[in-house]
Amino acid sequence: MSRLEAKKPSLCKSEPLTSERVRDTLSVLKGIVTSCYGPSGRLKQLHNGLGGCVSTTSHSSALLANLPVTHPILKILTTSVQNHVSCFSDCGLFTAILCCNLIENVQRTGLIPTTAIKLNKHLLSLCTSYLKTEACGCRMPVDFSSTQILLCLVRSILTSKPACMLTRKEIDHVSTLILTALLLTIPENAEDHIVLGKSIIVPLKGQRVIDSTVLPGILIEMSEVQLMKILPIKKSDSLKVALFRASLSGDLSDTGEGTVVIGYGVSLENAVLDQLLNLGRQLVSDHVDLVICQKVIHPSLKQFLSMHRIIAIDRVGVALMEPLRTVTGTQPIGSLGSISPSSYGSVKDLCTAKFGFKHFFHLIPNETTVCSLLLCNRNDTSWDELKLTCETALHVLQLTIKEPLVLLGGGCTETHLAAYIRHKIFNEPESLPKDDGYTQAELQLITEAFCSALESIAGSLEHDGGEILTDMKYGHVWSVQADSPSVVNWPDFLSRCGCGLCNSQEELNWSFLRSTRHPFAPQTCLPHGAVGSANNLTLDCFTAKLSGLQVAVETANLILDLSYVIEDKN
Repeated sequence: MSRLEAKKPSLCKSEPLTSERVRDTLSVLKGIVTSCYGPSGRLKQLHNGLGGCVSTTSHSSALLANLPVTHPILKILTTSVQNHVSCFSDCGLFTAILCCNLIENVQRTGLIPTTAIKLNKHLLSLCTSYLKTEACGCRMPVDFSSTQILLCLVRSILTSKPACMLTRKEIDHVSTLILTALLLTIPENAEDHIVLGKSIIVPLKGQRVIDSTVLPGILIEMSEVQLMKILPIKKSDSLKVALFRASLSGDLSDTGEGTVVIGYGVSLENAVLDQLLNLGRQLVSDHVDLVICQKVIHPSLKQFLSMHRIIAIDRVGVALMEPLRTVTGTQPIGSLGSISPSSYGSVKDLCTAKFGFKHFFHLIPNETTVCSLLLCNRNDTSWDELKLTCETALHVLQLTIKEPLVLLGGGCTETHLAAYIRHKIFNEPESLPKDDGYTQAELQLITEAFCSALESIAGSLEHDGGEILTDMKYGHVWSVQADSPSVVNWPDFLSRCGCGLCNSQEELNWSFLRSTRHPFAPQTCLPHGAVGSANNLTLDCFTAKLSGLQVAVETANLILDLSYVIEDKN
């Protein structure tokens, strides 16, 4: 009998953010996510002491899922970021860094949490309202008659993940494939309400990245022996397909709950096999050309179907069932009884293909809304990171179709927003609602804390000891190498801003990012011809970054508002 222990009382701690241990832990988390940020971010190796695989990543979803966070405050922060990433796939590190810095900056002001929270909400409202207006100087509309902006967006995502180990040529190649994959999922006869199809990423590790390709339809991996047994089908029209989610192996694992009554002298195996063969005869009489099964097909049924020139493909797995249903137009069959004619579907053609050392069936649909992205990389670690990054890019493109806007990347949006907020508060105080709950001094303190947190995102892009500048006209970010002299003619050392839109040949004045400067109204750096001529811009997803901004501020407010933490130690 197990030993009984007395129940321990819950542990109650007041004002958790005043604890030195909590502050140190929060600072460690900030250091981890900050060091991963951007194209030159430092990689992290994730593994556990019990063995298992070791992954190298700078991706927020992989990082936060493997961090052993125990303190309730950090759990709130990491869970908020993970929920954001699960919905939008992008801007996870941005959200975590902004949240951590905002908490630290507000604490340094010494203001009571209620005042800080109220002002943070006002400043967040100013940011979101500005980002949603046509006058916003850090967002760009997406012109779908050209692929340039979309390619820049995808390239920015791929470039930000150094663990993918891609060259510039490989980044361009994969970006084109991702955009092609998205276009293949858009229905040809699109109406007002568009339902996008699906892109399936097919692994091919140990091959050159440049060998990656995208194909309409579905690739189903098969062994060379299976492919040799397939007889060619010669038909001028489409192939009739039956799709089974039920097992055709002859076992009774899928019969559900209940009692099976077997008569005396009846062979259960023979009875099940007879039922399978009867099913096969119906498939033959219905002129089915292709049978696909999620699970296993009995060898005798396979042989029977092969004798009647019906191709049988089994063990496709649950992940491919929904794409197969979409491609073939079938209703997945869940029993061994009589099949309704409406359950059948069709494909345009079926062929075999070999990529690298793998063999595939290639199902070519009548109408393409599902495609296969055959993704190659040199090793397992870099392939895993590339797969995660490609999934992010595909999701970001889908979000951009719904809301055709992008934000300037490379830290320029954050510094532009900070300049805008400072100008609004210091020169247009009427922009905030009148409230007796705070003084002008408190407003200026929180404004500086909020803007410094935004600027910290741009500062997080520098990992090699260089300096970050901002110009006093557009509020964009400019990077200077660590070995630059202290007194210089800045245009000689600067080429283009962080997003790539502005160049140093203009009449600009610069100052260091964290230096004190007079508030100014940032101008737009988007002339009429800029959108169409953009080739090498660094861009961010508008929808994902706007959500990340809101999640970061709201999570920071929630943590700042905590008065007690009660932990059950049992």
